Amino acid sequence: MKLVKNIAIALTAVAGLASASFGSAAGKHPMQMEWSFDGAFGQFDMQSAQRGWQVYKQVCSACHSLKYFRFRNLTDLGYEEDMIKAWAAEYEVEGEVDDAGDETMRAARPEDAFPNPFPNENAARASNGGALPPDLSLIIKARHDGANYVYSLLNGYEDAPADSHVPAGKHYNPYFKGGAISMAPPLAEGIVDYEDGMAATPEQMAKDVVTFLTYVAEPKLVVRHHMGLEVLMFLGILTIILYFSMKKIWKPVKAGRNVYEDKK
Repeated sequence: MKLVKNIAIALTAVAGLASASFGSAAGKHPMQMEWSFDGAFGQFDMQSAQRGWQVYKQVCSACHSLKYFRFRNLTDLGYEEDMIKAWAAEYEVEGEVDDAGDETMRAARPEDAFPNPFPNENAARASNGGALPPDLSLIIKARHDGANYVYSLLNGYEDAPADSHVPAGKHYNPYFKGGAISMAPPLAEGIVDYEDGMAATPEQMAKDVVTFLTYVAEPKLVVRHHMGLEVLMFLGILTIILYFSMKKIWKPVKAGRNVYEDKK
């Protein structure tokens, strides 16, 4: 019995240590924010999404690509075609192979996807201390509780606790798995000059870029919400029609059964 008791105590201790270790590695639970696009009636705050595009363009695009998002998709954010053409022309993408068989570069056009800021993975890692900056096209969908996670991560940089070890070249962020992240704090007060005059605080910029990235990941979100509501309304009306139709169809049958029972 004593042996069994000792084994049980040892297993409990091991389980507790494993649980603590896992909890530490998993990262702090994200802050829970209110988003305009949440819920069945969710809508995109287009002004916030436009500000988020500014943050991505001026800050995030230096390291992160949007390979599944095309310049022309910005029209849905309210931008005019001439503006989109001008923004696209600021980037270069691969062109056609010339007569000598060499690859060429050309100015991007609205139909092109946002290019990767690095020519290849090795170059990306070399410029970021060995870490590979993820593509942000689907980052909101790829991470659990994506919008809150990205917002928390952008605002979560802090001094490392005394009992933690952060390798050289990395930064402490409790919302990141393991706590040590290669990306330096990307947002600072006033780093972006918003066109609409909004104060560019780190919290505001994080909120805006999350709204923009959510739009990038789910450009048809609002359409999907509307379609879902229309389907529910249709099903509700159909249910009412079917109910009264059933009552009408079965009324004479029920009446006939009652007459038969009375005759008996």
